[in-house]
Amino acid sequence: MTETLSRPTTRINLNRVSPEVYEAMVALNNAAAKDLDPGLAELIKIRASQLNHCAFCLDMHTHDARKRGETEQRIYLLSAWREAGDLYAEPEKAALALTEEMTDLPGGDHVSDEVYARAAEAFGERELGQVIAMVLTINAWNRIGVTTRLRAPRRH
Repeated sequence: MTETLSRPTTRINLNRVSPEVYEAMVALNNAAAKDLDPGLAELIKIRASQLNHCAFCLDMHTHDARKRGETEQRIYLLSAWREAGDLYAEPEKAALALTEEMTDLPGGDHVSDEVYARAAEAFGERELGQVIAMVLTINAWNRIGVTTRLRAPRRH
């Protein structure tokens, strides 16, 4: 018989106990979003949050994507974007591939040359830098969310 550990129901509120860290994260998020298409940013945030199992961020960013006009179909199929044909544009596919490799580093140590080259071809240097920054930012937010067990609000 496997013993299960009880999960604490309350964990720290990082914003309350470390406001300077929270403020730095908000500043990083704002810097990463600068000059990046907001719709692409939401796709990146949703895909990384799916991979990281961050329910709070998934709820927030799917809600935000809908407010920006993203379709239900594209949100639902995001986890299978490779199989979704031409539903996503090439720059989106390149950003999603980069998001996946940065989030779950293959072999634990690098982003492949192929994925990086695809992203570098799809974006100019500035925009590629912003895509990379957005991926690392949402991964940091996801780590905060899953560690502190942030809960998605119930929507009616």
